[in-house]
Amino acid sequence: MIFGNQVFNKWRICALLPVLVVAMVVLSGCGKGGSPDARPVIGVSMLNMANEFIVTIQEAMVERADELGVRLIINDAQRSSERQVRQVETFIAQKVDAIVLNPCEVEASSPAIKKALAAGIPIVNVNSVTAAEPTAFVGSMDEESARIGMGYIAQRLEGKGGVLMMEGYMGQAAQIKRSTGAHDILKKHTGLKLLTAQSAEWDRAKAVTLMENWLQSYGSSIRAVFAQNDEMAMGALLAIERAGLKEKIIVVGVDAIGDALQAVRDGRLDATVFQDGRGQGRGAIETALHLIRKEPVEKERYIPFQLVTQENVGEY
Repeated sequence: MIFGNQVFNKWRICALLPVLVVAMVVLSGCGKGGSPDARPVIGVSMLNMANEFIVTIQEAMVERADELGVRLIINDAQRSSERQVRQVETFIAQKVDAIVLNPCEVEASSPAIKKALAAGIPIVNVNSVTAAEPTAFVGSMDEESARIGMGYIAQRLEGKGGVLMMEGYMGQAAQIKRSTGAHDILKKHTGLKLLTAQSAEWDRAKAVTLMENWLQSYGSSIRAVFAQNDEMAMGALLAIERAGLKEKIIVVGVDAIGDALQAVRDGRLDATVFQDGRGQGRGAIETALHLIRKEPVEKERYIPFQLVTQENVGEY
């Protein structure tokens, strides 16, 4: 009889084990943001993962999150502010601990900021700004990049000649601010003539087509092209090289992506302006984590731009 009771007790314990295991799993999965552990969860909405510079920011975020023990949920807004707002709404529903936003547009992405703040979730803008004020911002002063790039052109042309400007996605903060910075330099050098400015939407292929059209329209009056990012600069450069005009036209971009740095080393691209995407991405995760822990942070964290030419490209 005693042996029989022991067998029954062992059977009862074994039968209960699956229930206990399930209960432990459920309890471990009840953390904020649906995380299966105690790690903080940060939702991230990126402008456009087809863009090399944006990918640099994203990779740096992942790297820093791994170092700090943070879980990321990363979404690609694909340049759609409407999609970006929906992504933030989903993060709110998931009860993430913080949100990092790489805004698509100044105005149209602003509802995402307002919704996060209304839900009591800290939100950090990275690389670009919105009309609505986030909890914190990590990036660079885009006006500065254009002043550096257009300033280099002014120096090379000794303040005289026809200049073209390729603009980014219209309404996006970098496009607005880089246009402002470029015009600041043009005002100081009245001998520089802005032949035209038009958007190629940060896109290399569109920049090739636009540059081909400009070569037909403006011909020998073109002395330089300032592209507001390197993707467009590389597209413009390709069209100019195909036309056999590289020796006559200066091309300058912004961001210092890998292709552009190699083109500067090879003497094809005249200059680019280094933007520290890795520093921005890592800084955004650090700032978000400080906010989650309710630690003090800088409201605005700016990382300076730097001119890159063949003389100093080896440093990048």
